[in-house]
Amino acid sequence: MPENAQPTPPDPAGRPLLSLRADCANCFGLCCVVPAFAASADFAIDKRAGQPCPNLQQDFRCGIHTQLRDRGFPGCTVYDCFGAGQHLAQVTYAGRDWRAHPDTRERMFAGFTVMRHLHELLWYLTEALAHPAARPVRADLRVALDGTELLTASDTDALVAIDVDAHRQRVNVLLLRVSELVRAAVPGKRLDRRGADLVGADLRTTDLRGAYLRGALLIGADLRGTDLRNADMIGADLRGADLRGADLSASLFLTQFQVNAACGDLGTALPAALTRPPHWAATSTATARPASGRNSSPARPAAGPTSRSGRPRRR
Repeated sequence: MPENAQPTPPDPAGRPLLSLRADCANCFGLCCVVPAFAASADFAIDKRAGQPCPNLQQDFRCGIHTQLRDRGFPGCTVYDCFGAGQHLAQVTYAGRDWRAHPDTRERMFAGFTVMRHLHELLWYLTEALAHPAARPVRADLRVALDGTELLTASDTDALVAIDVDAHRQRVNVLLLRVSELVRAAVPGKRLDRRGADLVGADLRTTDLRGAYLRGALLIGADLRGTDLRNADMIGADLRGADLRGADLSASLFLTQFQVNAACGDLGTALPAALTRPPHWAATSTATARPASGRNSSPARPAAGPTSRSGRPRRR
C-alpha cells in the first residue's frame, strides 16, 4: 500500500478526471495479492503471485502500514497501481470482492495486471495532452486516451484478452513524438542515455536538461543539485537515487512510483501533481550546481493535471 495513496483531484479545467492515483480504501488489497515478490532489500519475505501477503487483514488493509519500512517492506511503499485497483474493484466488479465472491478471484487477479498497464498509459497520455509542446499531436493523443479509457471499461473476459503490448507500442509512438517536441525546446546538445547503465554514477556535473533518460538504470546514482527539467524520465529506474536539491519540476513523464523509490529532501523540486514522499529528508541540503550555463534555463512548461510513475521492480 503506497505511503501517499490518495485520489487524484480534478484537472484545472474543472472537468472530472479518471482517478489515476491509488485509492486503497476502495480497493480489495489487489497489490498485496496479485504480484509475486522475493525476499530482498525491498521485501522481507517471499510471496507467490496470487497469494495474499500475511500482513493483509480481512478488511483489505495492511496490518503494518505505518511500519512497512521498519519491518522490511519498503517495496510496498513504492508501488503504485495508477488507480487500477479501485477501478477494477468498484467499476468492473461493482464492489464484489474476491473473498466474499471466490468465483471472481482468478479473473479479477488476471484483470488487475491488464488494468494496471492501461492505467499507466492513461497516466502518460494525460500528461502528454496537457503539455503545450504537444499541440502538433494533440488530436492523436486524444484519440489514444479515449481508446485506452474505452478498454478499461471492458468486462474481465474482454480485459484479459487485450493485447497490452501491441496497444502500448501504438501509444508509445505518440509519447516518443511528445518527448521529441518537449526536449527540442532545450538549447544546445541534449544528452542521450536511453537505457544506459548509470548505476551509482556521479552525475552532479552533467547537464541533464532535456536529457533522454528513458529506461536508464539510475539506481543509487548521485543526482544532487542536477537540473532535470524537460528530461524524458519514462521508465528510468530511480531506486535509491539521490535527488536532494535536484530540479525535476518540469521533468517529462516522471511518476510517483519513481519519486517514491528515490531519496530527496525539501530542496528537491517536483512537478505540482506529484507528492513529496514521507520518508524524504525534512531538511534542505545546499548543493551547488556546476557552472554549465544552467542559469539560462528554458521556460518551465505548465505541469499536467496528472503525473506518472516510473517503475522500480516489485519482485
